Amino acid sequence: MTELKLRGLGPDCHVLVTAAARGIGRGIAEAFLASGCRVHVCDNDRQALSDFQSTHPGAITTDLDVADHRAVDAVFDAIERRGGHLDVLVNNAGIAGPVSPAEGISPEDWLRTTDVNLSSHFYFARRAIPILRSRGGGSMLFIASSAAFMGCPMRAPYAASKWGLIGLVKTLAMELGKDAIRVNALCPGSVAGPRIERVMRREARIGNIPIEAIRQSYLKQSSMRVFMQPEDIANMALFLASELGARISGQAIGLDGHSESFAQDGP
Repeated sequence: MTELKLRGLGPDCHVLVTAAARGIGRGIAEAFLASGCRVHVCDNDRQALSDFQSTHPGAITTDLDVADHRAVDAVFDAIERRGGHLDVLVNNAGIAGPVSPAEGISPEDWLRTTDVNLSSHFYFARRAIPILRSRGGGSMLFIASSAAFMGCPMRAPYAASKWGLIGLVKTLAMELGKDAIRVNALCPGSVAGPRIERVMRREARIGNIPIEAIRQSYLKQSSMRVFMQPEDIANMALFLASELGARISGQAIGLDGHSESFAQDGP
């Protein structure tokens, strides 16, 4: 990162990232730490949190279930007791949810997926807004998915929750623009890592299809024929949170090299 890309970040910038002890969230949290920001990480994986704290002793870590609004309130109560410092919220929490035709999805799986992927983002945003407003503005970033732009067979709860995030982001951007609070969604395609591997294995098993065929079908969803890397999302998060993103709000930004017609008709 050049100094230009980091304008507006640094030790005076306080960042809260959900589900950030591993995966995409960890990449985002570490990018903000590398830029000199003060970072607070939330996750429900105690071992991963312990590892993060050991690697980054200057960070604040909290163990919680993001879908529990009382636990979220407790996080913000603690932030307010420490002086109410928050400039950037990154709502990253999300789960893959069930891989099944819609009729095979249980109400419990539906609710858990939408609770984590959509409701938790609202719980964090509603408590962050007054703090950001009191500090003269700030940035909220919601990690959605390229699934928010299209249907996603066998993944109804996941796709529905990601579409819901875009509606939430655009509404909050309209409500909060006058307060200099920017609200955007990042919509990555398939991100390399254990989670997408688990999803592909489940699809291969359910369809009795070789996993390599599933992998190629996922790759064909990107005109660049690649899976995203966590740093791709982290780089865009830094840009939008910095002064360079000061006039960007209400956007759902694809990070997937996606071309729908190409994905359907290309080789």
